[in-house]
Amino acid sequence: MCFRQFFTPQEIELLRSGIDANIANPSPRAKVASRPDDPGWFLEDFCNWQENEAYRKFIFDSPAAALAGSLMRSKTARLYHDHMLTKEPGTRQKTPWHQDQPYYNIDGFQNCSLWIPVDPVARESSLEFIAGSHRGPWLMPRSFMDHQAKWFPEGSLNDLPAIEANRAAFPICGWEVQPGDVIAFHMLTLHSAGGVSGSQRRRVFSVRFLGDDIRHAPRRWKTSPEFPGLTDALPPGAPMDHALFPVVWTSSL
Repeated sequence: MCFRQFFTPQEIELLRSGIDANIANPSPRAKVASRPDDPGWFLEDFCNWQENEAYRKFIFDSPAAALAGSLMRSKTARLYHDHMLTKEPGTRQKTPWHQDQPYYNIDGFQNCSLWIPVDPVARESSLEFIAGSHRGPWLMPRSFMDHQAKWFPEGSLNDLPAIEANRAAFPICGWEVQPGDVIAFHMLTLHSAGGVSGSQRRRVFSVRFLGDDIRHAPRRWKTSPEFPGLTDALPPGAPMDHALFPVVWTSSL
């Protein structure tokens, strides 16, 4: 769902400064998600809240966690990770249809992703969703560039339906958004995003939160993002009670 003008101009300017600092100094976790022949450039980076002061201040001081906690119907909202996604003008690379949760190391239903633009985003460049897909099932996660099954073993989960081949058969929704707007969605919701045409760049900050029922689910493969050493600190099925995942909101009810 889309919440219009949820964040103040000051909060958006704080995020914008954090994103620009992140672009200027990417972490070792950053990756270019566009092809070398793409006239644009798609940069992603993950898990920078501890080093990026603007990100940290936004996550802890803005109403983002309270919104996520309310939507999750959880007594707490625990930070999972931050994710910066910047598509420069002319980027052809689309973000293919996928669910987020199969790439992760968590089980449970109470979760929430917030997708927060700091630039105007046209409908064709924004996120779009398959309504109701958060109810499952889990579908095969594949690498975006070469469509390889690098997470769950090939054949262990059903593949995504051919959505683009018959868009009219699916309840697709999406919104043009402006700075101050936020799109909130469940980590199992099927979603995608287009490229960026014209002269407008698309800088987005996404932050993911975990609710009360989320438990650690160590994988035999490298998750995206990866949390090195976490399997030694948290056993399977344990709450995500770790310094990497601080509780940033608690219900007053």
